[in-house]
Amino acid sequence: MIASRLSTVRDRLSAACKAAGRDPASVRLLAVSKTFGDDAVAQAIAAGQLAFGENYIAEGVEKIIALRQYPLLEWHCIGPVQSNKTRLVAEHFDWVQSVDRLKIAQRLSEQRPPHLPPLQLCLQVNVDGGANKSGVTPDELMALIQEVIKLPRLRLRGLMTIPEPAIDFATACAVHSEARALFDKVNRAGLLTEPMDTLSMGMTADLEAAIASGSSMVRVGTAIFGGR
Repeated sequence: MIASRLSTVRDRLSAACKAAGRDPASVRLLAVSKTFGDDAVAQAIAAGQLAFGENYIAEGVEKIIALRQYPLLEWHCIGPVQSNKTRLVAEHFDWVQSVDRLKIAQRLSEQRPPHLPPLQLCLQVNVDGGANKSGVTPDELMALIQEVIKLPRLRLRGLMTIPEPAIDFATACAVHSEARALFDKVNRAGLLTEPMDTLSMGMTADLEAAIASGSSMVRVGTAIFGGR
């Protein structure tokens, strides 16, 4: 069942890229496995999926440990990161996409083990001002970037957004396009030695709009693993 759902999602991704005149290889699929056990993740792995996103840090670490026999897996922390959980993220995850405060970035930098590659980082931006969403404001983003890029053992890869649900495709595209414009603005500013290459936006309900607007990574859970 998971293999079939993955195939359907990949077809959606390819169709969305074709409609937007983009190469499907330019958009990565992150399978969001929160609340599903390592058995479900193993089924996705058997179907060729290697990148997984976890919202709940302790649960994610359990899966990372349980699935260590698969060395090619890439684990992304995509949920809120509190100060008391930064060590778990720094020691176990490959990516963290949900950083929106300098304090959290500093702790991740300090706690990343020296023998591991740099922790790949996206900054979460509250692009549409959603009252219930985490994220740095667009106006505060540049100042945060200037501080984050000074930190060792981190590599800033891009931006992540979770906008409020949109009423239709055009509305979703408008919000996602704001995030793309912000992404391009940061790269034009030339602050980073290596330009950002990851714009993580779009989920099960709005991946087509996100891809049309320039997303390079969509985070899909329900359409792969089923309802929670």
